[in-house]
Amino acid sequence: MNWTPLNTLEQLDTIAEQSNQGPILVFKHSTRCSISDMAQGRLDRSDGFNVPAYFLDLIAHRDISSGFAERFNVHHE
Repeated sequence: MNWTPLNTLEQLDTIAEQSNQGPILVFKHSTRCSISDMAQGRLDRSDGFNVPAYFLDLIAHRDISSGFAERFNVHHE
């Protein structure tokens, strides 16, 4: 998977614009969660995705995670 790090709130505008053109993938990763690690590993090994892919470290960027949740109504659980 060719990840683009999601590390600024301004990138949310880019994601919104890209999603109007087609699907995108945003992986909200918790570095403290083994299930999240396993999911990332599976995504990294897959080659079936041909979409823009963003990687959000929830621990390092809680502000962006909260902004993403508010804007796109996708909450981390």
